[in-house]
Amino acid sequence: MSIVKDRSLAPSGRQKIQWVRDFMPALSGIEERFRREKPFAGLTVAVSVHLEAKTANLGLVLQEGGAQVCLTGCNPLSTQDDVAAAVAELGVDTYAVHGVSMEEYRRLLEETLKCQPHLIVDDGGDLIELLGGRCARYAGRLLGGCEETTTGIHRLYARQREGILPCPMMAVNDAKAKHYYDNKYGTGQSTWDAIMHTTNLIVAGKTVVVAGYGWCGKGIAMRARGMGAQVIVCEVDPFKALEATMENFRVMPMDEAAREGDIFVTATGCRDVIVRRHFQVMKHNAVLCNSGHFDCEVDVAALGEMAAGRVQRRENIEGFRLPDGRILNVLAQGRLVNLAAGNGHPAEIMDMSFAVQALSLEWLAKHRDGLERRVYRVPEEIDEQIGRVKLAAMGLSIDELTPEQREYRASWKA
Repeated sequence: MSIVKDRSLAPSGRQKIQWVRDFMPALSGIEERFRREKPFAGLTVAVSVHLEAKTANLGLVLQEGGAQVCLTGCNPLSTQDDVAAAVAELGVDTYAVHGVSMEEYRRLLEETLKCQPHLIVDDGGDLIELLGGRCARYAGRLLGGCEETTTGIHRLYARQREGILPCPMMAVNDAKAKHYYDNKYGTGQSTWDAIMHTTNLIVAGKTVVVAGYGWCGKGIAMRARGMGAQVIVCEVDPFKALEATMENFRVMPMDEAAREGDIFVTATGCRDVIVRRHFQVMKHNAVLCNSGHFDCEVDVAALGEMAAGRVQRRENIEGFRLPDGRILNVLAQGRLVNLAAGNGHPAEIMDMSFAVQALSLEWLAKHRDGLERRVYRVPEEIDEQIGRVKLAAMGLSIDELTPEQREYRASWKA
């Protein structure tokens, strides 16, 4: 049984799914093998990832591999109702509706977990939180899972340190095929795609403030500069700040950057990055948005308390009018802008990320009996396989080490 908004939306969703499938060759190759080998036969997989067309494709690939798949979102604003209807029609149990309250969102997660999964795919740690707490009764068959994003992995390691991780978990976000491409190039493009589509404003000539210079922040800053913006980076890590400086970005604390920025983008995975004292000094009509997983980086609640009034300025833009007449514009309620106000990462990028997910789940299923309740890195051979498949799909080839070169690199005698 599925819970979706409107099944009549399915034709539009099927169209979106078919489009991305044509641009995800690595996952298509995995699907072909899964169809033959059925590595998930007899297993149930619960997936909580932003529910749009690329995620639907992952669910269908796992289903071809023999899994019973239960699919839900990981953010109330990133679910696309037509895609949810389509993937439910294609036989995947789906529990996701766009724009629900946080209470209803929680209920949809719990409905998903009633399948008592053997394996999970998590994005931000919501499934793990429930399976380790109020939904522990559904964790009896749990063998392991994969985590998609940096924020979720931080929470996995915190649980591991406290000895409360409910199952072995694979740190998919830390795979080379994930953070080199998804976090940098995917976030860089999809964030600006969402900002430009939502605001219909030019980027060139503006001052863009990027909070956080991890892989996501690097991509956002790089694309902003490429479109002609002056870029300021705010960081807490001295080495990331030095790296940003050597890339010719200006580096300063947010207390200083708040006065200069025209567009602010947070990508830190932390809370309270832009807060009340920053709002007090920002320019009239500054644009604020977030590309981190949770909506706690920009303190929208504090801004609401400061505001004399609020007005919907465009779809996904709320203007907060301050007592002095300045308006600060918040995109997508401070939720991750590239999905709450856009289509997420390009299909070719998610091809690699979801290929990592699929192969990591297969690895967990094969090694289920010898795993401890800790966080595992994605095996190097999975990264290597995906990289080579992606190169081949792009019509590219690279050099190979000769036996003599391999021996030279491996030996101390040389």
